[in-house]
Amino acid sequence: MRIRLLCVAAAAASLLASSAVMTAFQQAPGAAPQGGNGWVLGEDAATKKNPLTADEATLAKGKGVFKEKCQKCHGPGGLGDGPDGDPDARGDMDLTNPKRAARNTDGTVYYKVANGRKKPKMPAFKDELSEEQIWAVVTYVQTLRQKQ
Repeated sequence: MRIRLLCVAAAAASLLASSAVMTAFQQAPGAAPQGGNGWVLGEDAATKKNPLTADEATLAKGKGVFKEKCQKCHGPGGLGDGPDGDPDARGDMDLTNPKRAARNTDGTVYYKVANGRKKPKMPAFKDELSEEQIWAVVTYVQTLRQKQ
């Protein structure tokens, strides 16, 4: 009986170890830790500051990026009602919800745009957009949030 218990414990330990190794290999080298809901966020997401000012030029640039890259899923007003959006994830895709303000600092939104996530699907734009373009769309998107 004792040998059987030791074998079960060893098998469980082996399974846990291999699971940890697989998780480590699935994350890209140098990738930031995962945030809630599958987001890959930098450790500084809560404190990362937007280097751009919310002036007319930045907002216009951000709106242009939003229209080109984001509107098809998030919709023109950021309500999550775009033609390519996931109707089952509309609440997650609604960028206007004021209750999400505390969770979605500029730095958090920056990483979400840059890194995307698998489910609900959001493409990563770090290879398509410059850092300045990402910050511009962050600046614009933050203006879509309804005030409480």
